[in-house]
Amino acid sequence: MAALAREDGARGQNQRRRGCEHYDRGCLLKAPCCDKLYTCRLCHDNKEDHQLDRFKVKEVQCITCEKIQHAQQICEECSTLFGEYYCSICHLFDKDRKQYHCENCGICRIGPKEEFFHCLKCNLCLAVNLQGKHKCIENVSRQDCPICLEDIHTSRIVAHVLPCGHLLHRGYRCPLCMRSVVDMTRSWRQLDDEVAHTPMPSEYQNMTGDILCYDCNGRSTVQFHILGMKCSICESYNTTQVGGWRRISLDQQ
Repeated sequence: MAALAREDGARGQNQRRRGCEHYDRGCLLKAPCCDKLYTCRLCHDNKEDHQLDRFKVKEVQCITCEKIQHAQQICEECSTLFGEYYCSICHLFDKDRKQYHCENCGICRIGPKEEFFHCLKCNLCLAVNLQGKHKCIENVSRQDCPICLEDIHTSRIVAHVLPCGHLLHRGYRCPLCMRSVVDMTRSWRQLDDEVAHTPMPSEYQNMTGDILCYDCNGRSTVQFHILGMKCSICESYNTTQVGGWRRISLDQQ
């Protein structure tokens, strides 16, 4: 990401950069809900007990001459550039990060635009290398991240498209369908070694049971071990017990 630009004629030692921690901009938004001035909607929402509707913003204040005026890209009084990028729909002012407004998403996205496409069923913008190669889930982004609970659709944090089709900000297993979201092969091999060096007490050595593998959805019968039960189909330890344990006699082994 490019460095933040310094503001020409910035006032005060604390104004080495324009805007706030969220956006680089040369104006303040006048919140239509409370008439207070904030650098951005996120700064507003962090301080107030209500949310700022970005689409209803009508006025801004220039940080150079302090003139309040209708929302626009350049100050009508002193010609200060409020933002290299400006969206008149979202009222987003920021440094140029190749943003574009997606009409289907209804908000601005970080581009470049040509590197993304809007999936109508998932109802969000995805990288073009996923076109025709992802599992569609209707309106998948219209939900909160199941781990951090932040709204995925409007989040400024990149969401990862999992093989199962769900979206996640971070984590190694999808909390919705429980599938692994990264290659766990190395971890499974380490667990193989731990299992091999951790013999079970004699009363548990002949216990078997049925398990369901979250990674391949296969069912298998395996020997019980306190450290984990390995899927006999895909060799994943991302499994769960689906029946009671039973003891097998020595002549059945």
